[in-house]
Amino acid sequence: MKKHIFLATLALLLIVACKSDKKSEDGVTQMDQVMAIHDEVMPKMSTLGKLVGELKSKVDTTETGKAYEAAMRDLQASHNSMMDWMKGFGDRFNSDEILNGKELTEQKQKWLHEEEVKVKALKEQINTSIAKAEELLKKE
Repeated sequence: MKKHIFLATLALLLIVACKSDKKSEDGVTQMDQVMAIHDEVMPKMSTLGKLVGELKSKVDTTETGKAYEAAMRDLQASHNSMMDWMKGFGDRFNSDEILNGKELTEQKQKWLHEEEVKVKALKEQINTSIAKAEELLKKE
């Protein structure tokens, strides 16, 4: 009998532990964290476009011109990566799940883990491409 009570208690603790994984102590869910990263880098899209415009006029066949072109391609790749990520994310999750905290299925929870990794890499890609372009433009 004690063994059954112990197993039932253990099962209950595992269920609670899995649920608590979705919401941290401060009430922030993994979805909130993913969206916070998105919201942090989304405003940088205009910076990407502005820098592409600045670099485009400087592209030529010189070594410096080729460096401008490479930086411009990196910025454009960052922009495309953001668009691709948002499309993929929107295909996987609906607005109730994203905005209203609707509980995710086990499969969607796995996808959310994948999307968190992707959006962190995207953030790094965007920040790096901007930093490189700005540094290159400072050397003028």
